Amino acid sequence: MISWSKHYKKGLLAIGLLLATTASIYAQGDAKNGEKLFKANCAACHALDKQLVGPALGGVVDKVKKEQNLDEAWFIKWIKDNKALRASGDKYANELYEKFNKVEMTAFPSLSDQDIKDILEYTTNPPKEEPKAEDAAGAASADQGSSADLEKERQGKNDGLIIFASLLAIGGLLIWLLIKLRGLVKLQQTDELGGLNDNRVTSFADFYKKYNGVGKLALALLAVFAFYGVWNWLMWIGVYKGYQPEQPIHFSHKIHAGENKIDCQMCHTGAKYGKVSEIPSMNVCMNCHRMISEYNGKYMEPGKDKAFYDGEIQKIYAATGWDPSKQMYTGKTKPVEWVRIHNMPDFVYFNHSQHVVAGEQAIINSYNKKNPNDQIDTVCKACHGKVDTMNVVQMANDFTMGWCIECHRTTEVDMNNGYNKEYFKNLHDKLAKQYPASGGKVTVDAIGGLECGKCHY
Repeated sequence: MISWSKHYKKGLLAIGLLLATTASIYAQGDAKNGEKLFKANCAACHALDKQLVGPALGGVVDKVKKEQNLDEAWFIKWIKDNKALRASGDKYANELYEKFNKVEMTAFPSLSDQDIKDILEYTTNPPKEEPKAEDAAGAASADQGSSADLEKERQGKNDGLIIFASLLAIGGLLIWLLIKLRGLVKLQQTDELGGLNDNRVTSFADFYKKYNGVGKLALALLAVFAFYGVWNWLMWIGVYKGYQPEQPIHFSHKIHAGENKIDCQMCHTGAKYGKVSEIPSMNVCMNCHRMISEYNGKYMEPGKDKAFYDGEIQKIYAATGWDPSKQMYTGKTKPVEWVRIHNMPDFVYFNHSQHVVAGEQAIINSYNKKNPNDQIDTVCKACHGKVDTMNVVQMANDFTMGWCIECHRTTEVDMNNGYNKEYFKNLHDKLAKQYPASGGKVTVDAIGGLECGKCHY
């Protein structure tokens, strides 16, 4: 009895140790903290479910354990300093380096062992996303949707009956009016109205003779209005304010420049250093979208969903010949036929860099002074409107000669601008003496802003 009790206690102790060991293996990391660390340090090159620059990391711990018999200690060495691990002759580390085109993974010596365990836990058991409030509300109202549809159907039938009855009533009224008009015609043909009919105007010629003066005046006014209409039409040829074409690849400036705060000149590099701002090449798009293969932003345009945005990103890949599964270019490209929005006539010269470099602050100050309730923070918005709020870009201004001249007449030259201060120093001193009443302020028209040769060849 004593012997059995002794073995029984030993058995319980062994089971307890086994459970404790098992628990230590599978509960060493915090998946929620690992998710934060993963997004901050790893998400630029890795995803759980697909290959990006590096391999997919979902279930990577079990996979490496099964295939290479390596535990988390190996992962800690690899993540902290993979170069040192390769230099030590580690076979699997060097195989990975060769497999991924000798692209060296960034080392993370600042991550603690526990941080890495948390990340590995996240890759093994990612926490489930909590259902969004709107999704829960949508599910709760699903049952009400069918009843609402039935009610709409019944209402539609009732509306149809009302419209049909109204048409019948209108038809009856028209028939009654025709009968009454016929009676009036018969009455007009009686002898009593014969004398009155003889004195009435019965043709256009008689009417013109009777009202000759009034007719000439009316024709003169009609000619003036016609001339004005033709002149006004001619003056607005080529003016397309509000023009908003759809593009072959949907690009929301509100998402890129508004939600993500991407600077205009990051994509339109020519605006600061060249005559034209340039349409960014697809390689510029790939600077970001090589890593961003799907849309995970919170903002959604009306009528569009995540699948729509993901499809547009795939169009970028098709245009550049990028294979996201292999993380390499195939060489099969497809040009994108963008629809141009802003297009100055060939006889007009406009230099973006001149306005962005020399006139940036002056243009911003002038615009904000004229529009106190509609302030801007970048010079681009003065001409192109608040592009960071546009889902589809449109032409925000007239871009007529008069519009440009008005800007030159009202925009004060920025005397503190380093470019203007050095290049036009003597001219500014001369103009300040020439226009003392302005208090030293000089507008663009005073430095040649109205000269024909400045804008026309």
